[in-house]
Amino acid sequence: MRRNILFLTALFSLSSFLSAEEWPAWRGPRGDGISTEKNLPLKWGKTENIRWKTSIPGKGHSSPIVINDRIFLSTCLEDKHERRLLSIDRNSGKVLWDKPLLVSDLEKKHGENSFSSATPASDGKHLWISFMDFPAVRLFCYDLEGNKVWEQSPGKLLSRHGFCSSPVLHKDLVILNCDQDAEGYIVAYEKNSGKEKWRVDRPNKTRSYCTPLLINTEKFPGVTQLVLSGSKCVTGYDADTGKLLWIIDGPTEQYVASLVFLDQILFLSTGFPEYHLMGINPDGRGNVTKSHVVWHIPHKENGPKGASYVPSPIAHEGHFYVVSDAGYLGCIESKTGKRLWMEKLGKKHHASIVYGDGKFYIADDDGNTWVVKASPKFEILSKNELGEMCYASPAISKGEIFIRTWNSLYCISDKTTSAKAK
Repeated sequence: MRRNILFLTALFSLSSFLSAEEWPAWRGPRGDGISTEKNLPLKWGKTENIRWKTSIPGKGHSSPIVINDRIFLSTCLEDKHERRLLSIDRNSGKVLWDKPLLVSDLEKKHGENSFSSATPASDGKHLWISFMDFPAVRLFCYDLEGNKVWEQSPGKLLSRHGFCSSPVLHKDLVILNCDQDAEGYIVAYEKNSGKEKWRVDRPNKTRSYCTPLLINTEKFPGVTQLVLSGSKCVTGYDADTGKLLWIIDGPTEQYVASLVFLDQILFLSTGFPEYHLMGINPDGRGNVTKSHVVWHIPHKENGPKGASYVPSPIAHEGHFYVVSDAGYLGCIESKTGKRLWMEKLGKKHHASIVYGDGKFYIADDDGNTWVVKASPKFEILSKNELGEMCYASPAISKGEIFIRTWNSLYCISDKTTSAKAK
């Protein structure tokens, strides 16, 4: 009997370990803000359910990533013009190493941007991070012990509001969006060597700040699409080659939020100078502006409340959810575009929604994280206050939530349920 109990306990522990997810890049393991983690914290405060708090030097709006027992985070020491990369022990919060990657003049930027806004990406062996080295952009590859493997300068990048597009990993490629107020481009490098594999020109010569999303569709299951909004259009590319597959003109000028994908529909939210929500069929070829827009909620029906410019939306069980910069959370039917509700949360939001354990975690600028039931019926489950400004999106891994404020990194852990990293 005792042997059976021990066996079942070991089997349960192994199952929990195998099902645990890391958070290896911007918006998590699939780039859509969704985690399969269970038993996540519901409530916390300055002292409640805080496993540890670590001071972070400098400033940055990039999100933390989590690989095994390490957390990686970028920052900028503005007084020294240093862009840095930190490795943090996820069990203790101790900074294991802190590397200066780049020292150069600080670029011009929007007052709500930072000099370290791009989130790193990792495959578990190496990690890649991008910064501005004005007037060029620079892409670095490091191993997990802080040793530089290679660096590349893809080219000039002219944007009066700065830079924040994060690297995206696909097979043996690391891909970077470089929309700008000039000849924009997307470039792909071989992950291990840094050799350029493909480069495509972007239309319309207009800055954007979007991190692309990788998707596969039912109609073309063998083609992985790299989809993004930006530079006055929405586009889909073959991620292997960079070949343009389809393009939709507009519906506005500039974009920050990443797309999400559900029920074979891409969901777009825009916020400058007009606020649009749009459902797109990504199976077209060529210019599909008139044929593949499934539904559209135009600017006049959104305004600054109904659509987001900066925060990326999320998709869950037949619905899209978007929190506007002005702090309104909306629920939209994925197939019809019907808005079911729109409710007020914080005063202002920059961070993107993340999902885990049947809940949405939505951080506002004042350091409050709103936990909302992932349901077409609006229900706030908790409001959790840290008392520090927060622009970065949360990360979820192994039953814990990691939140970066302007000065600190927090590990949020429910002591009664969370599976601690071993």
